Amino acid sequence: MAHDALFGLWFFAPAGVANLTPVLIYKLPVLRDWKTPLDFGHQIRGHRLSGDNKTWRGVIGGMTIGTLALWLQVTLFKHSAWIVSVSRPLDYSSLPILRLGLLMSFGALAGDALKSFFKRQLSVASGHSWFPFDQLDYIIGGLLLSTIEIRLSVTDYVWVVVDYFVLHLVFSYLGFHLKLKEQPI
Repeated sequence: MAHDALFGLWFFAPAGVANLTPVLIYKLPVLRDWKTPLDFGHQIRGHRLSGDNKTWRGVIGGMTIGTLALWLQVTLFKHSAWIVSVSRPLDYSSLPILRLGLLMSFGALAGDALKSFFKRQLSVASGHSWFPFDQLDYIIGGLLLSTIEIRLSVTDYVWVVVDYFVLHLVFSYLGFHLKLKEQPI
């Protein structure tokens, strides 16, 4: 059970990092002014498609950093017996880094953008909690697109969902207490 939970954290790390990247690169002075929204301001039924917080900067940055995270995993796999044991059932030495990294990263970011579309259409204000969809969107998106390259067991998928759902709640709560977020969840 502990191995399964650890594998879930390890496997999905590139998508998790991709999902976190837009929030972090927003703070970089060099990229701060590049804030072109994904939806270019378009609307459906009087509501924005995704809003100002979903940007091309975030998607490109997230896909880049998420793919680099997978490259780092593959590199560590080649040099650490412990990482090899955590990585089972996958052989990271033969993973298609560029394809899988981009798929997982884009899937996570697309899941978040799709959820944002539904939030806007249902008049849920940007930044307001939409539990449990805010916690599941990137997980489902990243896992769905990863299946183009890799198939895991149902148990592995369940652990990824549980691991990252809980991590999302913990980080949201910490962000609230650090005054980085307005709401704890």
